[in-house]
Amino acid sequence: MKVTRILHAKRPNPGKLAALREQARRLGVIRSEVRQRFGSLQGVGVSDRRIRDAWLRDGRTFPVLANAWKETLRDAKGDITANMEAAKVKARRSIRRHTQDKAEQQRLFAALKGRGWTGDPYLRRIMRREWKRGHNHMHNQIIVRSDSYTTFQLGGRTWIKIPGLVKGQRIAIPLNTTVEPTGTLRIILKDAGLEVHYTIEAEVKHDCGARTLGVDKGYSEVLVDSDGEHHGRELGALLTDASDKLKAKYQRRSKLRAIANRTRNPRKREHIRHFNLGRRKLDRQMDQTQARIRDTVFQAIHKIVDKAAVIAAEDLTAPMSGKSFGKNVNRRLAAWTKGVIAEALDSVSRRRGSTVVLVNPAYTSQMDSRTGCLDGKRQGDRFYCSDGVVLQADENAARNVPARLSDPDIKRFTPFQRVKAILPARTERLRLGLLNPDSSCSPTRALSTESESLKNHHKQLCLGF
Repeated sequence: MKVTRILHAKRPNPGKLAALREQARRLGVIRSEVRQRFGSLQGVGVSDRRIRDAWLRDGRTFPVLANAWKETLRDAKGDITANMEAAKVKARRSIRRHTQDKAEQQRLFAALKGRGWTGDPYLRRIMRREWKRGHNHMHNQIIVRSDSYTTFQLGGRTWIKIPGLVKGQRIAIPLNTTVEPTGTLRIILKDAGLEVHYTIEAEVKHDCGARTLGVDKGYSEVLVDSDGEHHGRELGALLTDASDKLKAKYQRRSKLRAIANRTRNPRKREHIRHFNLGRRKLDRQMDQTQARIRDTVFQAIHKIVDKAAVIAAEDLTAPMSGKSFGKNVNRRLAAWTKGVIAEALDSVSRRRGSTVVLVNPAYTSQMDSRTGCLDGKRQGDRFYCSDGVVLQADENAARNVPARLSDPDIKRFTPFQRVKAILPARTERLRLGLLNPDSSCSPTRALSTESESLKNHHKQLCLGF
């Protein structure tokens, strides 16, 4: 599998940085044009090679070298295609929710695979809703093809020489490592310096655990597993501290911006904007915070994979909606790194040979994990059972997740309204004594019956985020 490596420049020359920023700005104009012209229905099925050939026939010229704009075109068109494929995933979910006829579902899914959806009014309507026209905000990136740069060692570190704006002239950049990058490079220019991104083929190991576990996301920690173990407990404090600091910082910046806008002294206005409203230090601090968050998340995921061959989880990329917890809590939840957790769970599990199986998360936090029925109430981090037992809410939810692997009535895409009808019926049967708590309704029983078959086949499963 491919993974991305990031190298940083070691005190790059300001003049070189200025030349690279100008090149990235010009390439950003090309990105914007590609997004505007081919970022919607007009660009479906149109390859970057076809666009390139058309531009060459028309005699289009750009204020950058030919390889630079061609690679930028290819990268921009790849981003558009990725966005379209992500929209198709949401479209398939919508089809499953609203189309009950299996034959019709298969027809719509087959049309979504290719360009057939462009001629179907129903699919066009869904795709218009899910696939929004994007706008380019990347004016700080340069794509360098593998045969367009060279590397060498000097002064105990690696240097790369990449093309500039003038043909035949190259810009040498010192890196903070002795490792030489390979393949296509993505140069990202930031206020604090320069980053070099490249991909390598990582070895896939099979050193995961042998069990089947369910996990439930939290805020105070990364994940809670069905064993009751909390992983990454420092995440909540880290997110809260970062969010509160940003709130205070932006409040102070807003006051300074208001003073700059009100003052009649142009020198004072420019002084405030230059020395007090810059983003170099702020961006550096945010990068450091994001690095700490990713490190915490990946360490937690590795601990889970140490135990599990099959990991049952809900779709962590789904947005949380329907509730408001107040301004402060909503702001902290907005920084919730579910996307990072989903990426880490997918990446680590694939590299170490485990399997992630997505399940239906509806009402898992409101069910009693001992019976699998709606037989209790959650309040904060506690779950109060009907018989007086108090469980930790996240641990209770995590134990309910693996039960969905073998639930005969609740599949992954079963609508939550249907789940809401199934669970009260089970609860009523349990109350009347018609349902055995040790039957398939019980998460513990369901997990034990399904675990062996999943272990035998987890390497063949390809489900993930």
